[in-house]
Amino acid sequence: MPVPKRNKAGRACVIGLDGVPYGMIVDLARRGIMSTMARLMDIGKIHQMRASLPEVSSVSWTDFMTGTDAGTHGIFGFTDFKPKSYGVRFPNFLDVKAPTIWERLGAKGKSSIVINQPSTYPARKIEGVLISGFVALELAKAVWPMTYRAALEQMGYQIDVDIVKARESPEVLWQELNKTMAGRQKALNYFWEEPWDYFEFVITGTDRLHHFLWRAYEDPSHPSHQSFLDFYRHIDRLIGKIFAAYHKLTNTHAGFYILSDHGFTGIDQEVYLNAWLEKNGYLRFLKPAPESLEDIHARTRAFALDPNRIYLNLKNRFPKGTVERSARRALREEIAGKLEKLEYQGRRVVRKVFFAEEIYSGPLASKGPDLVVVGEPGFDMKGSVRKKEVFGRSGLQGMHTWDDAFFWAADDFGDGLRIADVAPIVLKNF
Repeated sequence: MPVPKRNKAGRACVIGLDGVPYGMIVDLARRGIMSTMARLMDIGKIHQMRASLPEVSSVSWTDFMTGTDAGTHGIFGFTDFKPKSYGVRFPNFLDVKAPTIWERLGAKGKSSIVINQPSTYPARKIEGVLISGFVALELAKAVWPMTYRAALEQMGYQIDVDIVKARESPEVLWQELNKTMAGRQKALNYFWEEPWDYFEFVITGTDRLHHFLWRAYEDPSHPSHQSFLDFYRHIDRLIGKIFAAYHKLTNTHAGFYILSDHGFTGIDQEVYLNAWLEKNGYLRFLKPAPESLEDIHARTRAFALDPNRIYLNLKNRFPKGTVERSARRALREEIAGKLEKLEYQGRRVVRKVFFAEEIYSGPLASKGPDLVVVGEPGFDMKGSVRKKEVFGRSGLQGMHTWDDAFFWAADDFGDGLRIADVAPIVLKNF
């Protein structure tokens, strides 16, 4: 990998745009809607980048901030199994087993300000300031040091949009997005004036907008199409403001980075993996209407956990495990082979089924799933145990995608970039 130009100022600034796909940001830049990004694409390089697997924020952002995969940092999804159980828990920042960018910098006496970083709740001590992002539950535990909590409350700082309200109507969603962005910008202005060596600012409203109103981007006749474009114009102006302020401080654009944690596209069908496993004889439940995976039958051989992780019911791993380790390879290949032939109205549904060793490395790799199923664009994998049909729809319009996240830098780092590659690039500035 090329070595980035040395930033003599010894600083770095990262802007995160949650869920913004490479194709979309290039499109908006070329159309003049994101003129700052167009200018940055002229003076630097925008890379198409692979997200984590599964392609969810909790894993991908943790890959970014640690420079490792789940086999080392230990976060395999928004949920994970309790030890020796089919019951699930919600891992948090205290479960992250690898040091973050700002923890490595803190060990060198460098100060960091990190605003709205997903998957850092509850906030833990850093050299500087950390404001946790999604899925932070309350501001009281989302801020380090706590002395900044009052200032954030006075700004009207809001961790995330109110998803329940946002589902009501596009008008409510826009209100929530604008309210959250206003508080975020006040925090940006406030903390920029504090002493720092590393500054990070993440926008998550983009992901929420895409889940609920992706069609507003694709369809020029959509009632929210102009509002969608205006939202991105606003983000572009904000990027321009941060870039100008960074350049004023450092007299360089080296050390300035913009990235997303995964891509996005529209949903044609949701694909319920547990329903598929049940129909194909791999999964059985103790009752017709299971409430959770704790209701599985001992004769189960495989089951799925949201969104696209498949686990074999291995002996000595799960309480009702029946699959011998010696049978693991053949069973994985059998399931993967069948899934990759799955079709919907003549269309291929599954792009690729990854085996664990293709994804994970490190001491915690064995705690992850046996298979990860990546859908073709438009087919959104889900792990619900209550769905009886393989295909269906919910109210969401957009889905995450794996290999079209983006990364902008002053330097060209070639093809095949992964989000875990970003941390070492950033750290070379110090």
